[in-house]
Amino acid sequence: MSLSSDDLVEALRAAGEPTRLRILSLLAVEELSVMELARILDQSQPRVSRHLKLMAEAGLIERFPDGAWVFYRLPASGSVRHLTDAVLDLLEDTADDRDAARLAEVRAERDAQAMAYFERVAPQWDEIRSLYVSEAAVEAAIDQAAGPGPFNRIVDLGTGSGRMLALLGKRADAALGLDLSQQMLNIARRNVTQAGLERVELRHGDIFGTRLPDESADLVIVHQVLHYLTDPVAAVTEAARLVAPGGRLLIIDFAPHDHESLRIDHQHRRLGFSDAEIGRWVADAGLVSSASIALPPDHDGLTVTIWSADRPDLAQQRSA
Repeated sequence: MSLSSDDLVEALRAAGEPTRLRILSLLAVEELSVMELARILDQSQPRVSRHLKLMAEAGLIERFPDGAWVFYRLPASGSVRHLTDAVLDLLEDTADDRDAARLAEVRAERDAQAMAYFERVAPQWDEIRSLYVSEAAVEAAIDQAAGPGPFNRIVDLGTGSGRMLALLGKRADAALGLDLSQQMLNIARRNVTQAGLERVELRHGDIFGTRLPDESADLVIVHQVLHYLTDPVAAVTEAARLVAPGGRLLIIDFAPHDHESLRIDHQHRRLGFSDAEIGRWVADAGLVSSASIALPPDHDGLTVTIWSADRPDLAQQRSA
């Protein structure tokens, strides 16, 4: 799809300013909040907000509120995204050294806070999860959404305490759990051993770069992970890459909510996800979504949603 001359001129005007080019360069790396951009750019929040408003109106960036916070990101696709990519490709200095250094500082602080939280709460991890919704109801729904198997290989990204492996691992010839927290992995090792699982590998690994082969698992699970991440769409894209033809991706996370205290008390970066948001991400990654399953809380808490998406098996379709 092409742009009209008026839309093209508007987009170019919106991009044609040094600070705005810096913002585009930063958002090409990851989505960021207004506060984070103001800190990285070393400018006042009102000034940065004015730049962001103009760029959003021109379609150069997407604005999405998340509770009391507001995040910005580049569009995933479309003509304006192609224009932005072309502009950034022409720049010799897509982000100056100070921007890169401040972005690294912001990332390091977020990572340190999250890691300290996970190490602190690891022994009570499943108990903390149970505060949100009946864990028995969630696991029963996950069990049904996963399907009967058997599975050649299950991959659990951000495995935490290994609960998903313990729940589904007996249906698999092999299972792999990845997590960045060594304390979590230690707990997962204990839990999968107690579950009597022998064909499970637990590995220190990054959900954004698993280093696993394309289309190598027929069930990939992302359980209560996305709301901690700085770039959830990148994690969904990486998870989808691992899904084999005929395989399935399961994403379990919260529906949108307004419990702001979870940002500070439990290091949540995002306050839930909508069906439309997850559906768009998995479709862009080449998967076909099924209807989501919403599980409301037993008390005043959070709704858990299960999203499933499959990679079509073209060989089976051709032979049918």
